[in-house]
Amino acid sequence: MSSQGVPRGAVLAVVHEPVALSPGGPLVLELRGPLGPADAETVAARLAQRHRAFGVALDSHRPGHHTLRLTPPDAGGLAALPADLLADLLAPPPPGGEILPVTGHQQTLLRAALTPAAASTATSTGGNGGSSDGSDGSDGSDGGGVEQLYWDWSGPFDVARFAAAWQSVVDRECVLRACFDWVAAPRLVLHARAEADIAVCSPAAVTWPQLLRRDRARGFALHRPGLLRLTLLAAEPGGGAGAAPPRVLLTYHPALLDERGVHLLLREFYRAYAAGGVLPGGERRPDLRDHARWLAGQDTTAARQFWARAVPPPRAATRPGRPGGATGQSGPGLLDTRLRAPETLRLRSWAALRGAAESSALHLVWALLLYRAAGVSGPLPVSFGVQLSGRDIALPGAAGIPGLLDSPLPMTVTVDPAAPLAGLLHQVRDMLLDLAAYPWASTETIRAWAPRPPAAPAAGPAAGPAAGPAAGLGPGPAAGLDRVAGPAAGVGPLCGAGSTLVRFDGPLVLPKVLRSELAAQGVHADTPRSAAGAAGGPLTLAARHDTAGGLVLGLFYDRAQLADEDAAALHSQCVRLLRALPEFRQAQASAGQLLDLLARAAVPRMAGPVPPAPHPALTVLRPGHPHADVICLVTAPGVPAGSYDLFVRGHRGPEKIVAVHGDGAPGALPAALHQASGPGRRLVLCGCGPGGGRPTNSPSARRMLPAWFRPWS
Repeated sequence: MSSQGVPRGAVLAVVHEPVALSPGGPLVLELRGPLGPADAETVAARLAQRHRAFGVALDSHRPGHHTLRLTPPDAGGLAALPADLLADLLAPPPPGGEILPVTGHQQTLLRAALTPAAASTATSTGGNGGSSDGSDGSDGSDGGGVEQLYWDWSGPFDVARFAAAWQSVVDRECVLRACFDWVAAPRLVLHARAEADIAVCSPAAVTWPQLLRRDRARGFALHRPGLLRLTLLAAEPGGGAGAAPPRVLLTYHPALLDERGVHLLLREFYRAYAAGGVLPGGERRPDLRDHARWLAGQDTTAARQFWARAVPPPRAATRPGRPGGATGQSGPGLLDTRLRAPETLRLRSWAALRGAAESSALHLVWALLLYRAAGVSGPLPVSFGVQLSGRDIALPGAAGIPGLLDSPLPMTVTVDPAAPLAGLLHQVRDMLLDLAAYPWASTETIRAWAPRPPAAPAAGPAAGPAAGPAAGLGPGPAAGLDRVAGPAAGVGPLCGAGSTLVRFDGPLVLPKVLRSELAAQGVHADTPRSAAGAAGGPLTLAARHDTAGGLVLGLFYDRAQLADEDAAALHSQCVRLLRALPEFRQAQASAGQLLDLLARAAVPRMAGPVPPAPHPALTVLRPGHPHADVICLVTAPGVPAGSYDLFVRGHRGPEKIVAVHGDGAPGALPAALHQASGPGRRLVLCGCGPGGGRPTNSPSARRMLPAWFRPWS
């Protein structure tokens, strides 16, 4: 690759001999690249700051060649080079920016967004039974799922002022200048500057349903800053009394922002708009950087002990529908039903008289629907995800941090149809209080902390030992917060594929003073509404209060797993049970009596998850010279296509460049490599990744990799 455009001080290569370390012996790494002694000192200082458990020593031999010695934190040494440490070596921070680790729930969402299944869901047409208009508007981006909010603009509308106000928010909020980076592990990169992404569409050129579909299909390029954009659908020409007002579509990636974080940003936008387009003050603090430091300092001892006994058991019911065949539908779906204000007040009073909130009543009803779908008699544990805001932590100012702070955690309770309803209500209430003590935990770490039964004796040659909860981790207080572990044996499904999520969104009302300032200018800040987007799983039940005090229940679902008819039945059954709960005032009223209301209603059917489409074994990224050598980029799940594009654009040689995928059928990769080389051509294999996982889990691909590459997997 040409060195043109390579920043000074970059580490282009790390040479590491994968030999067994003596007890207490250091990792010895040779750094190569356009870096002098001062640059090498900067790299060593950065590693010493971000990896405090290691002892760091540097020897500079000559410009471009330096030796780094990293003493492991324990006497046992390390078997391989840690992926996050390698990432910090190979990708220095951008000028004026910072790098934060991708942890927990964010890592889960990021991996889901970059899998073929997620990408196909994001680009599928449909919605609520709609059809494609034949133009998806895709720009080749690689960010799978998106979330969409929209609202009508009420009052005078100044496009230039609108754009200036959003740019002011981007300049103030580091989360809007963030993107993701992959080298050996995913990282969040905060840039010093980014441009607000705003587009204006004419209603004569595109309809509102078409705009929603095109915007959803467009996705995001996750390696570029600015994972939030706005699209304005201008007012209808004429501007008469019956003309539709301007409509604003806000699209964001759920791996970077949660809905409450978006509402916090909207509040800042309205402040800027009311002030003429400029947000007063400097950058927000605390922000994501402060939250990352707080997170790194958490002691996980109590959380490990809690989740050792609170993980869902293997037989827990997690799906609200009986097994069914293919739905014949695709895309995201959304249903909305509103409980009127008097009905909401009755439900809240019923729960309050029993020492619980109305959110616990919603959890109770959902637990009953999961139990009913299981088709059993007698007590049965059920498990579903509940969304915690993550902003009621002991970090001053955390309530105002926009970003991805919320996290879904599994709630497991035992449903006994013969037991009193009040007992089940207290179960879900107490479990939610226990979960609220650890909002920074994630399903990834819970899997790692779960108890593992003793392994059965192997019949044949022993396989490699499974990594335990702390495998490859230093003894620091927050070790394991950003690690990924596979599901532990004997542990039931957690929040993710096959699980459901219940979310209770609290209201975030604009301050009265700000609303008065906007009203004085003739602007009314309408409450944003959700469009069908990334549900974070096959099904999400979202509850919120409207301005009139009613409870709005939104059902987001994957139409490939839950057909529209079954989703409507499930939604109506949930609402029916919520409306009936206040009628069960007697202390001896049982859960089974409430379920009897649905005795004549059919149980919804759910299809299984759709497997991802297989990758081709080989993709030609650049044809190159007919007789030149071939550079093979060994791809990995989680690495965005933009990473390969950067390599292709930056390489100035005549070589042909191909991408090979090791997750196809057995034998496909060696055949593809043989096909790529051709007569008289040398073949150069280059690892590219991983971005949140191993470079490849395919045995055939591993056999094709050179020996020096294996320790980095």
